Amino acid sequence: MKKILRYTLAIVLLLYFLATFIVSPILDKRMNLVEYSDPRQLGTEAKELYNSLEFIADLHCDALLWDRDLTKQLDYAHLDFPRMQQANMSLQAFTIVTKSPKGQNFKQNSADAFDEITMLNFVQGRLPDKWFSLYKRAEYQARALQDYQKKFAGKFLLVKSRQDLKKLIALKKTDPEVIGGFLGIEGAHCLEGNLDNVQNLYYEGVRMMAPTHFFDNELGGSAHGITGEGLTDFGREVIHEMNRLGIIIDLAHVSPKMIDEILDQTTRPVLVSHTGVKGTKDSPRNISDHHINRIAASGGLIGIGFFRGAIKGEIKHIVEAMKYVRDMVGIEHVALGSDFDGAATTPIDVTGLPFIVQELMDQGFSEMEIRAIMGENVKRFLMEHLP
Repeated sequence: MKKILRYTLAIVLLLYFLATFIVSPILDKRMNLVEYSDPRQLGTEAKELYNSLEFIADLHCDALLWDRDLTKQLDYAHLDFPRMQQANMSLQAFTIVTKSPKGQNFKQNSADAFDEITMLNFVQGRLPDKWFSLYKRAEYQARALQDYQKKFAGKFLLVKSRQDLKKLIALKKTDPEVIGGFLGIEGAHCLEGNLDNVQNLYYEGVRMMAPTHFFDNELGGSAHGITGEGLTDFGREVIHEMNRLGIIIDLAHVSPKMIDEILDQTTRPVLVSHTGVKGTKDSPRNISDHHINRIAASGGLIGIGFFRGAIKGEIKHIVEAMKYVRDMVGIEHVALGSDFDGAATTPIDVTGLPFIVQELMDQGFSEMEIRAIMGENVKRFLMEHLP
């Protein structure tokens, strides 16, 4: 019997080793791609303007989902800390993904479909509590980002408050290698129906949360779910608690009906961390003119995604969506919302951000508008709405 147990343990450990060191990196390389076909050249003027930017910020990156050491530079995927430093990034929103249905698509997904994040947690060698609890998955990823403050030799700051943001800005002026991050949640199903978990995640450093992701949950309907419903009673309680704590509401992936009901209820401005707009690409993933206007009227931000599905695929299409929002509601509502490392194909990784500046210049944006899009709008919004 002891021999059988030893052999069983040896097989389990071998499977863990193979999964963690072989399968996980293969999945990461295949699912977070950089692909483009447009010719690109970075001019001297664009390079100089990019290098002069004082604050560069992006509203969405799922790097915490993957089994990587973000302090090490990789030659694949979209983002790590050394590449953030190369790109002169100031602040990145690191968003936590806890569940993803097999066959995930933009049109319709069932909450009961096989969850691919369960398998991902297994192949990455994470402990069994992460296999079965969505909340534990969120807690694990939040604590992983917390730990980087110690691990990255004092060059990374987790931003949880206005004071932290002021500190990051001051440090960046004297040391360009300092970078910052703040925590978001992609889908409040990780609350597991427990209102107390909103405050628990706040204690873990979470400062932004999207009510839904690719499927309907206890809060209401997803833009890609079955019902298309608005807020449930529990959803209303969660929105109230987020307002009370100062957790920013992210409307990415939320059903149109639910967006309106959240905007009717919330006492604080909202944002969409990563999206496209129906005016340049008609997709269930993208927001309508009606919602662009309502989000802007709340004082909110619209982060334009870099991924296929939000845009047609090239940098010029990212900027076309930015121009669409600017022309409709004003430059102060436009931000970067890349969706780096979100199992997405994008035309650049983080070091390609100067090409966004080049395209903004090519499409006639002014220097003030470029600075606003590249980070000043996010800085202003967070300085007003972080605790």
